[in-house]
Amino acid sequence: MTYIIADDRCLGCGQCLPQCPTHAISIKDEQLWIDPQLCNYCEGYYPQPQCVISCPISLPAPAIAKKGRKKSIEADRPHTNLDLFPHGKKNHPFASAMVLWEACNLLAQGSSLDWQKDDKGKLVLSRPINQGKGQIHLWMSDRHHRDRPVALTATPARIKIESLDIRAACLHLIYAAQATTLKQPWEQTFTIGDRQIEQYLGLHKRKDLSKPAKLMLIKELVQQPCEILTEINWPTQGKVKGFHLEKSYLWHLIETQHHFQEEANGCKHLVGLTFTIQAGLWAKYFLNQQDCKEGKAFYQYGSLPQSVLNMVMSLWQQHEGAVRMMLWLLFKTRIGQQQRIIIATLMRIAYGQEKINKAEIDREERKRRLRTFESDLEILDRSGLKPIFDPDTYPADIQPLWAKLTDIPEDGEAALEFWMNDGSNENRLTDAAPRGKWTRLLHARLLGFELPADWAPVRIEREQKKPRTPKQQKLLTPTLLSPEQIATARKNQGWSQRELAIKIGKSQSWVRDIENGRFRLKRAEHSLLRSILVDLGSS
Repeated sequence: MTYIIADDRCLGCGQCLPQCPTHAISIKDEQLWIDPQLCNYCEGYYPQPQCVISCPISLPAPAIAKKGRKKSIEADRPHTNLDLFPHGKKNHPFASAMVLWEACNLLAQGSSLDWQKDDKGKLVLSRPINQGKGQIHLWMSDRHHRDRPVALTATPARIKIESLDIRAACLHLIYAAQATTLKQPWEQTFTIGDRQIEQYLGLHKRKDLSKPAKLMLIKELVQQPCEILTEINWPTQGKVKGFHLEKSYLWHLIETQHHFQEEANGCKHLVGLTFTIQAGLWAKYFLNQQDCKEGKAFYQYGSLPQSVLNMVMSLWQQHEGAVRMMLWLLFKTRIGQQQRIIIATLMRIAYGQEKINKAEIDREERKRRLRTFESDLEILDRSGLKPIFDPDTYPADIQPLWAKLTDIPEDGEAALEFWMNDGSNENRLTDAAPRGKWTRLLHARLLGFELPADWAPVRIEREQKKPRTPKQQKLLTPTLLSPEQIATARKNQGWSQRELAIKIGKSQSWVRDIENGRFRLKRAEHSLLRSILVDLGSS
């Protein structure tokens, strides 16, 4: 019986070479190779095959097919932390500090970011804080120096960055969500297993992937966020005094446990993984409930929808730009939904500044980038992140065709009249893009995004609050406008759905859905509509 390396995904790192007790592993034709005459799956030396355990992606596997199984070692699996989305729960709090936002961008955007060399010649990603008064620095590490963080030099770092998988950003977000379940995450650990990760990422539905292939992918994705180093120089902000955090790991991968199932002949197959992880020292400054109450630190968190994880896993190959924008907006919207977003910023996030610069001088590249961006923006819209176009800088003539088509009425006769009127206009929906669209688009803005319901903020209860009295509840809960009342009030003002949408900074499709009763108004949206339709009409 022997193990083999039969996959071209071998990294050639050589970590398995010194671990083999029989010296069965060697380099042959520039490839790692296991000698079947020497390999005895570590029998008599170790209870588990060391090549599988030491491999970063658990690549070595038994040379023959599985037969009758003797016993399962996976019964000894440790207990994992509770699931983040139990019983159909749609979202969970997650740590959303600036350093985590930048790390998410690193994992999602990789080599398209503005990497520079530090004073020691190592690639670093820097972000100024508070108009340059502070800095956040990020480096890549290979985790060989767990106790002493060492950043990679330029060439190895560039190779590591090129190998980043955008799906690893999902694991980064899962860690950030698990960290909020702990009181002192910089000291406490959480445990997560491959079965939970399969559920979070939807891998349990992938029938085209074998169990070893899933475990290989999971192990690789789990490790990538744990290879990021950070250093923080934070200026004084409000009551919180400035601080300096030395170079340290963003996430510590404390332990990886391998679970095997044994055949009757003694050969062991890898059937499961369990990971023990701890947040880095950043959590002491940005996820510290006790010090936050005393004004000594921050406690910053947002809402992680499970749908984001699903969308990343389903779109990452065909619509990587849309995934990058979605992950960026997950942190951006925590700051505020109504902040205007420049299209040039979204394009840089989605494709990198180098591709934008190329489009400036290459007409064909410009056309291709326009088509890709409008397609990715449509993907966000279909995912529930509906862009709100600024009517001044992003008028209808440069908006994507799919956005214009949302104005078409659902009623057949009304739709016919719409197209007849469109045909008699000077500018038609189907007309070619106007000259200078690219330049105008780069200076265009979005007023924000309409967010899906599961993106709504979630609260972490820090202390027991006194229940409101019935009188207080009555004063705080105004009478809600019904869809019919909204439509009637709009018509009384003599406004079309589009005119009302522009006044409140929403899309026409949003107004139509509200009047049709498809969406339920949030408190802030209800107050805005009431102030415009009811209070204004009565004044």
